[in-house]
Amino acid sequence: MTRTAAQPRMATSRRVRRRLAAFAVAALLTAGCTLPAFAPRTEVEGEAAPAGGAPAWRACPEVADELVGRGAPDMRYECARIAVPRDWGTGGGATAGPGAGQTFEIALLRARSTKQRDRVGSLVVNPGGPGGSGVDTAVYLSFGTQFGGLPTTITERFDIVGFDPRGVSRSSPVKCISDANLDASFGYDPDPTSQAAFDGFVGLSQRIGRGCGDRYGDQLPLYGSEQAARDMEAVRAAVGDDKLTYLGYSYGTLLGAIYAQLYPQRVRALVLDGAVDPRQRLVAGSESQARGFERAFGNFSRWCAANAARCPIAPDARAAVTSAIDKARVSPVRGDDGREATAGWVFYAVISSLYTESGWQELARAIDRLAEGDPKDVFRLADAYAGRQDDGHYSNLFDANLAINCADETEKPSREQIRQLQSQWRTKYPLFGPALAVGMLSCVEWPGRRDPYPTGRATGAPPIVVVGTTGDPATPYEQTGRLASMLGVGRVLTWEGEGHTAYPQTSCITAAVDAYLIDLTVPREGLRCPAR
Repeated sequence: MTRTAAQPRMATSRRVRRRLAAFAVAALLTAGCTLPAFAPRTEVEGEAAPAGGAPAWRACPEVADELVGRGAPDMRYECARIAVPRDWGTGGGATAGPGAGQTFEIALLRARSTKQRDRVGSLVVNPGGPGGSGVDTAVYLSFGTQFGGLPTTITERFDIVGFDPRGVSRSSPVKCISDANLDASFGYDPDPTSQAAFDGFVGLSQRIGRGCGDRYGDQLPLYGSEQAARDMEAVRAAVGDDKLTYLGYSYGTLLGAIYAQLYPQRVRALVLDGAVDPRQRLVAGSESQARGFERAFGNFSRWCAANAARCPIAPDARAAVTSAIDKARVSPVRGDDGREATAGWVFYAVISSLYTESGWQELARAIDRLAEGDPKDVFRLADAYAGRQDDGHYSNLFDANLAINCADETEKPSREQIRQLQSQWRTKYPLFGPALAVGMLSCVEWPGRRDPYPTGRATGAPPIVVVGTTGDPATPYEQTGRLASMLGVGRVLTWEGEGHTAYPQTSCITAAVDAYLIDLTVPREGLRCPAR
């Protein structure tokens, strides 16, 4: 796998907080959200235990050292690996077909407080994506609420266990997209209006798909989400819990929902924050995100107009951003390293900054400095989204993202349909619609068969808490109730805030989720938490 470039050690709590705040930055538009890659991927060493077997845990403080510069106070970190069937098949393992008899290795990290008391069990976490590292996330969440992590009420009662899903980061990683093709994809015009430009993106999508198909062939479907949800049952067994306690963000809510359908009797408590509607197929999901990002950008624009002292592109942020993208199409600003801030890179800087309300001021500053001829802040925002390092190398975040999303997706609109939607959505969602339409080409041109996941009720499972944020751009709030309804046992918890995901943003959200995780107290029906 391609390793990411080393980052500076965190010398102050402010810098730690900034690093952990990046937890909310997301990735590929058609996927919802994921974490960027921040630091070298320390390998989780040791022989993998078979599925259902007891793993050999070893101390691994070096993972936190490389991610953040130090471990969290009063925290110990241990790592292990487990082996899982490449194809779970029917009844625990396929005996024929691609991957039969072979295994993937799943990397685990356990963060345990030295002040742990009245232990409940393990809290398994997944950050979303798909493509985000649960190992990294467990480290970030171990730092406490002052740094954007979990409250001590949770870390002193649970081991925090992160796993990298199959194909992601340290877990038998998928790597089949070149740095050059990723640069071309992110830098491409987000709204290729001419037929030649549209065809150019089709060709780029075909090259990416062909490269992955050539490398992984008929095993590409094995990276799908149902297989990963079955891996979660092996993780539950590996940590020794009779039932699963789980915190899933964004795409992680999909994994949790699938798990609840497959293993309802094994569910203790699931918190699904930033809900993905599993029944929403490619076109509907892409339009939903276009609507969500437009709404979030409108909220940013109104904030900008009302806070001109903090927003250098006030009073009309939309006009400033649109102008920046238009100018980048014809005369992109060149950075000190010779890289050009094309329309695509400006667009992804905008996307990146909408995942947290704290990113709004950074976006305004980046657009303002770009107008003055300085693209550094644009690149910083866009690169955080893309997982691109200073040396131009990428992690496998987007390789895994495509492999997983496209294995799951059965809907394949034609190029002609996508071209029509590009035009229609340009009218309905002018800044984000065309890019969300054209982005569907990535899975349309993906090779191999598909492996759709189940979309039914979690019959027999206890109540599951589904958390939604009213201003969420990537997993729009409307999906919250749909996921809860599909499961049949979902209880909606609403945060009237901005950005992507809610827990543990405010005392109201934190108190409700903590009570559920620790005591299984389900939030009251219709509970809505204020933004502040």
